[in-house]
Parts: sequence; structure tokens; C-alpha cells
Amino acid sequence: MTAPAAPAAPTVLSLRGVSKQFGAVAALTGIDLDVAAGEVVAVVGDNGAGKSTLVKILSGVYTPDGGTITFHDREVSLGSPADAQAIGIATVFQDLALCENLDVKANLFLGQELRPWMLDDVRMETRSWELLRELSARIPTLDVPVAALSGGQRQTVAITRALLGKPEVILLDEPTAALGVAQTAEVLNLIERLKGNGLGVVMISHNMDDVRAVADRVAVLRLGRNNGVFDARAVTSEQVVAAITGAVDNVVAQRAARRAAAGEPRPDAATRNERKEKELP
Repeated sequence: MTAPAAPAAPTVLSLRGVSKQFGAVAALTGIDLDVAAGEVVAVVGDNGAGKSTLVKILSGVYTPDGGTITFHDREVSLGSPADAQAIGIATVFQDLALCENLDVKANLFLGQELRPWMLDDVRMETRSWELLRELSARIPTLDVPVAALSGGQRQTVAITRALLGKPEVILLDEPTAALGVAQTAEVLNLIERLKGNGLGVVMISHNMDDVRAVADRVAVLRLGRNNGVFDARAVTSEQVVAAITGAVDNVVAQRAARRAAAGEPRPDAATRNERKEKELP
């Protein structure tokens, strides 16, 4: 297993020995995780590995049964989503929680409208454009209903809304799961901008191509436990898959070892796609 890669910048969020049980089922056991400012940490694992439970603990939905969570070296208790948001942790869940009948501006400020005496549309519109420009987001107008936006644009609205509270860490739960190629590229560019703006990003994903495109480190969960932390620039997809499945000596790993021993370069995604196209009738 590849040695864990250390964060390049000071750690903002740190978990040590975090555990969570549901009756007799141990969803998480002894989880350690570090997130630095300006870093993208991808959390990967098979179904049932504990990824969703981890996100819900960090977002304040679940309370851990054991372990500690520290934020800027100060131990914190995340008893509710409001607690997480108050200390600087924002979450964008997979369902996005947008109101499709409302326009972009209304969705951005839903539940946190600016109103000293009455609704301040001018200030909300100004602040909305400030955040969207900060992310170089491709939203044509604030007055369009969310239902008329593409999947990538909806993800942009959800992420922009999370930034209203000026978080230092943002959790993205499967941000590209239901998107096409162009929309996925748009969201990955957005994640790069979040990183460039100094935010720590935790990205839950099943897509290894997306992980390798934006992540600095890859944390693998298996059966509710840590099963490796890797430098995303150095690790191979085969190594990550082996850590996810627990099959260190599986056929994929053996093939990669034979290729490395023979001095053959590891095929990239484009080469693999070309091979698949040639195999099609």
C-alpha cells in the first residue's frame, strides 16, 4: 500500500478515531482524515463503505459515537447542521436540495434572505453576481427558474449557495454522478476554483477519472474503516481499486504489475477508450 501523503498546507479539519454505530452495525470505526486549506481530498469506497455516514457526521446530521473532530486545532462538537455551518463547514448533498420552481437568486438566499425591513432584492442580486463571478460560473441570468438549468448549472447554484456562509471547508457528495461529459467538466473546473480560492474540499466520488482530475489526495474507506491515503498524482487507478475492494492481489493488480515489470507505460483514459471502440462490432 502506498504511504499516506501529508497535506501540503496547514490542516483546517481533522478527524481522529471517529466512529458511528447504528445498533449492532458499525458504520464507521476509527476513521482518521485531514483536510488542508486549498486542497481537494477525494473520499472513495464501495457501496456500504461509510462515505455517506462520514459526510453526515461532518455536516452535523449525525453525532459520532467516538473520536474527535478538530477545526483549526480546536476540538469541536457538530451537534446539528447549524453547528457545522457556524464553524465553517458547508455541505452540498447529492440531491442538491434546490427548489426548481424558484429562480437562481431565490434559491441562493432561500432561508437566509436579506431583509432589514423588507426583502432587499438589490443587495441579494449584487451578492449573487459577486459569488458567481468569483467562481467564473456560467449562469446567464438570475431570473431563470432552476428547472430550466442544466445539471452542471444546478450544481453550480448549489455550490454557490453553500459559499454564502463563507465556509473554509466544503463537502461535495457525488457532485458529477448524474452529469454528462460537458457538465462534468464544468463542475470539475468549479472544484478547481474552490481550491484556488483557498477552500478545503472533500469530494465523495465513484468516478476515478474525476478523482484523478482534481484531487490532491485520495482517502479510501473499506467496510467503515480507513484503507489507505494516497497521493493522487502518484497512485494508479489499479492501486486505488485494490484498496477499495481489498483484493490487493486481484487480476487487475497482477496485470499492472506485469506491465510495470516489462517497462510498458500505463494506458491513459483516452487509450482505454480507443481500445473499447475498436472492440465494438
